[in-house]
Amino acid sequence: MLQQALAERLLPPLLIMNDRQPCTRDSWPKRRQELLRRLETHIYGVTPPAPDDVESQLLRQDDHDLADKAITRQILLRFATPRGGFSFPYHLFLPKSDRPSPLIVHIAFRPSIPDRYMPVEEIIDNGFALAFFDYQDVAPDLHNGDFSQGLGACYLDAAARPDNAWGRIGQWAFAASRVLDDLLTMPEIDRSRVSVAGHSRLGKTALWCAAQDERFSSVIANNSGFAGAALASRGHGEKVSDFIRCGSSDWFCPRFTSYLGRENELPFDQHDVLALIAPRRICVGSAALDVGADPPSEFLSCLAASDVYRLLGRSGLITPDRFPEPGTVLHEGEIGYHLRPGSHYFSRTDWLAYLAYLRRHEHKN
Repeated sequence: MLQQALAERLLPPLLIMNDRQPCTRDSWPKRRQELLRRLETHIYGVTPPAPDDVESQLLRQDDHDLADKAITRQILLRFATPRGGFSFPYHLFLPKSDRPSPLIVHIAFRPSIPDRYMPVEEIIDNGFALAFFDYQDVAPDLHNGDFSQGLGACYLDAAARPDNAWGRIGQWAFAASRVLDDLLTMPEIDRSRVSVAGHSRLGKTALWCAAQDERFSSVIANNSGFAGAALASRGHGEKVSDFIRCGSSDWFCPRFTSYLGRENELPFDQHDVLALIAPRRICVGSAALDVGADPPSEFLSCLAASDVYRLLGRSGLITPDRFPEPGTVLHEGEIGYHLRPGSHYFSRTDWLAYLAYLRRHEHKN
């Protein structure tokens, strides 16, 4: 049943090299680079090299936060760019523990603590450290093609963006990697268990971040939809026209808009992004009423990417041969998936599912 549904999507093949040779385990690193180039060229744009150095400044620390369960810090990051220095703040919550803690880097919609999309105390109570930054502090989500502010202005000539210039998703992802640069210097963090997480457009961002930055051991993509976890070809969710209509096509490279009305002709699809994270862990969450994010296409994307996991000796998504019903949780494989009732939201139900998934896999290599 599921393989037939997947075959009907007519996806670009994951495991055929550009020279038409079958991809093997030995040739996967080369194939991985081919997929990265494909996604840079057609959807996300090219990410500039990481800066040579990231400086951090402690702005504030509370040693007795959350009923004395956590240490919290506000930290300002600075790094050089081709057009001068750039800085932005992030927050860190560390559970009081006698050993390094697993960490989640949350690309967040607001600087609020706690936030309606981020139950900080429950995350700490589950033994996880949490770092987060407000995406607007990195690249304002202006919806008008204006790159004269934020990180984009440090790298782009806003009046002449090439077809493969990075968009805001690439810039937010770049910032998450700079937060990780700083966090990996801290002895309180378990370097082997660092996740990046996001919801909606920031779920798309988390996936692209982890696809590029192999230091992240896992990624959490909540309701990420089109250009996130969901397959675009023959899907029933958002289309390129929706991003153009809303003024959000500048999340992507300029070439992305050339696929207006041509989603079934894309030379890539989102199983490519998930495959780039293999053999690391992915947990995708869908909401049954989130029509725009197209839950069946998110689920099938996880299934399609599993071919690469199996090539590399991992399990990918483990599921019965049927589409999931609301309330389904599939956490056995390296690709986890859940479908909850309700609509587009980053709920406590989602967070608790992701935490359970990460704990289940914490002792795996």
